[in-house]
Amino acid sequence: MKIAVVGTGAMGSVYAGLLGAAGNEVWAIDTWRDHIEAIAAHGLRVEGASGDRVVTLNATTEPATAGVCELVIIATKAMQVEAAAAAARPLVGPESAVLAIQNGLGSAEKVAAALGAEHVAVGVAGGFGASIVAPGHAHHNGWELLRLGELEGPVTPRLERVATLWRDAGFTVKTFDDIHQLVWEKLICNVCFSASAALTGWTLGQIMADAEVWRVASGCAVEAYEVARAKGIALDIDEPVGYVRAFGAKIPDAKPSMLLDHLAGRRSEIDAINGAIPPVASELGLVAPYNEVVSALVRVKERTFA
Repeated sequence: MKIAVVGTGAMGSVYAGLLGAAGNEVWAIDTWRDHIEAIAAHGLRVEGASGDRVVTLNATTEPATAGVCELVIIATKAMQVEAAAAAARPLVGPESAVLAIQNGLGSAEKVAAALGAEHVAVGVAGGFGASIVAPGHAHHNGWELLRLGELEGPVTPRLERVATLWRDAGFTVKTFDDIHQLVWEKLICNVCFSASAALTGWTLGQIMADAEVWRVASGCAVEAYEVARAKGIALDIDEPVGYVRAFGAKIPDAKPSMLLDHLAGRRSEIDAINGAIPPVASELGLVAPYNEVVSALVRVKERTFA
């Protein structure tokens, strides 16, 4: 299959490398010129839980160079998704499928507004712990699960074909009729660890090992869980603290992307993750003080970034 991965940061590079290693024609598309030039010149190295390989890919900073693709994966961070979706228009033809894979709330709707809801499906990746080692080199601590659902309606034959493509590349994939379930189940894990890691500089394992930090982190998760239940989301979670602890125990050495952003002096996805919980809680007559406070602290910290 001809595939474009728009946004080849840590997670996008893992997607591009493993899908390319499975024999697909993959185009890595990003505005980070050093990364793209390294991939074009030497291939993309992906190492970690999936092994260690160098994959030859097409790589460009100009989406139009790739032309229309059968599958377009929007893999940027949430705050970059509108620009990425607009730039991806030359990649999308009448039969193209577009897969939006972001943390937090609202990104898939932005992709749909730019590229057409009829093209868009939603992906939620969990348990990867991915990072960029250097231009042209990505690492991931795990590759637990990729959840897929249509933006509108139940699982379709198109979505099953996309799921099979990912499975053939070695990913564990589950499809869902209810995208709200898959988005919120991942979001509960994100709000637990993301802001807590950004504020402490700690890995998931370190956060779980410290009673005071864990009280805040797990409090964020419980608030998100309660908001989701109040919204009527059909969660497959019996107890939220045990759920997020089990998630973290699988990749204890991982650093969430929000922490990696801060280590690089970049602004994070705070408004789509922890910062997304208090407004929804307020709409439902609830409060989310843990998420409200950590979001405020992250925003203050980010004011010092260029």
